[in-house]
Amino acid sequence: IIGNCMSMEEIPNGSVHLVVTSPPYFNAPFDYKGLFKGYEQYLDVLRNFAKETFRVLQNGRIAVLNIDDMLIDGEKFPIVADATKIFQEAGFRYRDRIIWKKPEGYLRISRRSGVILQNPYPMYFYPDNLLESIIIFQKGKFDYRSISKDVREKSKVDTKEIQSKKWYMTLWEMTNVLPNQILEKDIAAFPEELPYRAIKLFSYVDETVLDPFVGSGTTMKIARQLERNSIGIEIKKSLIPIIKEKIGFNEQ
Repeated sequence: IIGNCMSMEEIPNGSVHLVVTSPPYFNAPFDYKGLFKGYEQYLDVLRNFAKETFRVLQNGRIAVLNIDDMLIDGEKFPIVADATKIFQEAGFRYRDRIIWKKPEGYLRISRRSGVILQNPYPMYFYPDNLLESIIIFQKGKFDYRSISKDVREKSKVDTKEIQSKKWYMTLWEMTNVLPNQILEKDIAAFPEELPYRAIKLFSYVDETVLDPFVGSGTTMKIARQLERNSIGIEIKKSLIPIIKEKIGFNEQ
């Protein structure tokens, strides 16, 4: 759907089984500089998006949000805390928070963190960020008996994968999408591993996964691989060819 996720009128009430998404970073210098006029406008987008997410989700189901605090011109904005409160106010229960840790080699000492090396005294410390948050919300309580035995078995999660990749922890180590990927140009995309885990852990085969900020289509690609249906909403029409290519619509 080419549209705005603040109003998802194309999607009926209670028709979606899982939401996995990553809203734009608030005015991130490299990705979305100046996209929002101010922080309050950004929070208004989150408020409308949260209300619509609550409406379209089936009762008992999950919304997974990859989001993080943002440093803009020396000021740090508490986006994770504010988003959590906004989703609670929309009616969700706060279920969990997972920290996504990127590889340490991805980060170099920047001008921000290097201040303490130039001035090794108290009050000069500003750390560089290797982490992002994955916050998980639930609409009401899930009825486990509503899923047939056949569908449960088809959707079974591989316990070896859970253990080997340490899914059971609140710290997930995942490699971020590296720069200069052709399909991710000018898009702050999350790695395929993130929706892969979320879809495996919080949905069943043949259910519908929604990404209201679909970007290049990563969530839809993984949903298709895992035998789920999917809906993507994107405001930029220019991304349609990229989404189609990523999902595999162009394959003969």
